[in-house]
Amino acid sequence: METKRLFDENVMQRECEAVVVRTEPYHEGYAVVLDQTVFFPEGGQLSDTDTLTAGEKALPVKHVHEKAGEIFHETKEPLAPGTKVVAKIDWPVRFDHMQQHSGEHICSGLICARYGCDNVGFHMGAESVTIDFNADIPWGELLELEAAANRYIYEDHAIDIQLHRGAELDAIDYRSKKPLEGDVRIVTFPGADCCACCGTHVMRSGQVGIVKFLSVQKFREGVRIELLCGGRAYRYLSACWAQDVAAAQALSVKPTASAAAVERLQGELSALKLRCAKLEESVFAGVAARYAGGGDVLLFEDEMSGDSVRRLCDAVAETCGGRCAVFAGAGSAWKYAIGQRGGDLRALTKGLNAALSGRGGGKPEFVQGSVDAEREAIEAFFAEK
Repeated sequence: METKRLFDENVMQRECEAVVVRTEPYHEGYAVVLDQTVFFPEGGQLSDTDTLTAGEKALPVKHVHEKAGEIFHETKEPLAPGTKVVAKIDWPVRFDHMQQHSGEHICSGLICARYGCDNVGFHMGAESVTIDFNADIPWGELLELEAAANRYIYEDHAIDIQLHRGAELDAIDYRSKKPLEGDVRIVTFPGADCCACCGTHVMRSGQVGIVKFLSVQKFREGVRIELLCGGRAYRYLSACWAQDVAAAQALSVKPTASAAAVERLQGELSALKLRCAKLEESVFAGVAARYAGGGDVLLFEDEMSGDSVRRLCDAVAETCGGRCAVFAGAGSAWKYAIGQRGGDLRALTKGLNAALSGRGGGKPEFVQGSVDAEREAIEAFFAEK
């Protein structure tokens, strides 16, 4: 016996009374079949969740699936056939799914109409929605379509959902990934989209609220678009705004000027890095001169970048006439660079990494890496070499 799909009759219904038809083992729990349900089963969109309540017992429903017209509510405990229950869905989650799905339809319809392409993939995740199209869609043009989709939403069009078949179905120009027969549920967003679909949708386009495209990237023969709709889009944009306000306050500019302020700071930082590099070169030359002809050298420095460690080691190795080992850091965390003109440091490096929990390597006469050891242990290692 097929389960009566109350969500097809009234998508706004949040709970219903029902009778258990049967219960069967499913994975590590049970699957409960009801005579009717408000729970939408996963398929094209995520399933509904919440509870089946029988008397004083409330069983959480974590997932719902459909097979051969029957809808199975997955629970941890069984319910006996004939048990009367109240099936209640998590309405905020359902409404979120409706917003995402309807927003996707509006955007897909507008995109397919503009490019004469097909929607060849759709995934509604817990965080965002992705849609795949077999066409190349530039980001600038996608933003134009985003604006058009939002205008359509604000116009608050009524959504039409009807079953069609036979000649009546053949006369409708609708989107579908495969040929369909029998009663086909057609979801129409007048002026935006007409598509075969079994999912849940808002009743008017205004309930979608807003759509926001996040990215477009090459995917197979076309592109994959990531977007957010409704409450998800609002929360995302609010978080971005809060972050921008905080950054703008730190930069002492208006939020709308934060990007320019960051660009200015990046320029200043690049100039400072260049100045620091020149100063380092001068300091490193002085150190190299101090150890000229000194033979093997072991140096310990405060924390510095790996590139700076390399340049200091290279400068001293050029003048000392022996092996130069530079360690920069503190405690038990050190970066190292070891150089020796005409030398072969492979055996030394292997022993160093083994003895001092290190990792690294390079060319025979120059190596870089890091160790996890105290300074005393490093000094003791080189005292034996």
